[in-house]
Amino acid sequence: MDVTKVIDAKGLACPMPIVRTKKAMNDLESGQVLEVHATDKGAKSDLSAWAKSGGHELLKDTEENDVLKFWIKKG
Repeated sequence: MDVTKVIDAKGLACPMPIVRTKKAMNDLESGQVLEVHATDKGAKSDLSAWAKSGGHELLKDTEENDVLKFWIKKG
Protein backbone atom coordinates (compact mmCIF):
# COMPACT_ATOMS: atom_id res chain seq x y z
CA MET A 1 0.00 0.00 0.00
CA ASP A 2 1.34 3.40 -0.96
CA VAL A 3 1.07 5.54 2.18
CA THR A 4 1.40 9.30 1.74
CA LYS A 5 1.56 10.29 5.40
CA VAL A 6 1.72 8.59 8.82
CA ILE A 7 0.41 10.16 12.01
CA ASP A 8 1.11 8.97 15.53
CA ALA A 9 -1.86 9.36 17.87
CA LYS A 10 -0.64 6.74 20.36
CA GLY A 11 -1.38 7.62 23.97
CA LEU A 12 -4.01 10.18 23.03
CA ALA A 13 -7.57 9.87 24.30
CA CYS A 14 -10.65 10.60 22.26
CA PRO A 15 -11.25 12.92 20.45
CA MET A 16 -7.56 13.70 19.77
CA PRO A 17 -6.92 10.83 17.30
CA ILE A 18 -9.83 12.15 15.19
CA VAL A 19 -8.61 15.75 15.49
CA ARG A 20 -5.11 14.76 14.33
CA THR A 21 -6.50 12.59 11.53
CA LYS A 22 -8.77 15.38 10.28
CA LYS A 23 -5.90 17.89 10.30
CA ALA A 24 -3.57 15.51 8.44
CA MET A 25 -6.29 14.63 5.92
CA ASN A 26 -6.65 18.31 5.02
CA ASP A 27 -3.04 18.24 3.74
CA LEU A 28 -3.62 15.29 1.40
CA GLU A 29 -4.88 15.16 -2.17
CA SER A 30 -7.87 13.02 -3.12
CA GLY A 31 -6.82 9.37 -3.47
CA GLN A 32 -3.82 9.63 -1.15
CA VAL A 33 -3.57 7.32 1.87
CA LEU A 34 -3.12 8.31 5.50
CA GLU A 35 -1.83 5.76 8.03
CA VAL A 36 -2.94 6.40 11.62
CA HIS A 37 -1.48 4.74 14.74
CA ALA A 38 -3.60 4.93 17.92
CA THR A 39 -3.91 3.18 21.27
CA ASP A 40 -7.38 4.44 22.29
CA LYS A 41 -9.76 1.49 21.77
CA GLY A 42 -12.56 3.92 20.91
CA ALA A 43 -10.59 5.04 17.87
CA LYS A 44 -11.67 1.93 15.97
CA SER A 45 -15.35 2.87 15.80
CA ASP A 46 -14.65 6.63 15.80
CA LEU A 47 -12.26 6.61 12.83
CA SER A 48 -14.44 4.24 10.86
CA ALA A 49 -17.51 6.46 11.34
CA TRP A 50 -15.52 9.65 10.72
CA ALA A 51 -14.05 8.31 7.46
CA LYS A 52 -17.47 7.27 6.19
CA SER A 53 -19.14 10.57 7.13
CA GLY A 54 -16.34 12.54 5.47
CA GLY A 55 -16.51 10.63 2.20
CA HIS A 56 -13.21 8.84 2.81
CA GLU A 57 -12.54 5.11 2.62
CA LEU A 58 -11.17 3.04 5.50
CA LEU A 59 -9.03 0.62 3.51
CA LYS A 60 -7.78 -1.53 6.36
CA ASP A 61 -7.37 -1.64 10.12
CA THR A 62 -5.21 -3.92 12.24
CA GLU A 63 -4.12 -4.27 15.84
CA GLU A 64 -0.66 -5.39 16.91
CA ASN A 65 0.93 -5.03 20.34
CA ASP A 66 -2.01 -2.88 21.54
CA VAL A 67 -1.48 -0.41 18.70
CA LEU A 68 -4.40 0.12 16.33
CA LYS A 69 -3.38 0.96 12.77
CA PHE A 70 -5.71 2.42 10.17
CA TRP A 71 -5.26 3.17 6.50
CA ILE A 72 -7.67 5.81 5.21
CA LYS A 73 -7.93 6.87 1.58
CA LYS A 74 -8.97 10.46 1.07
CA GLY A 75 -12.23 10.85 -0.85
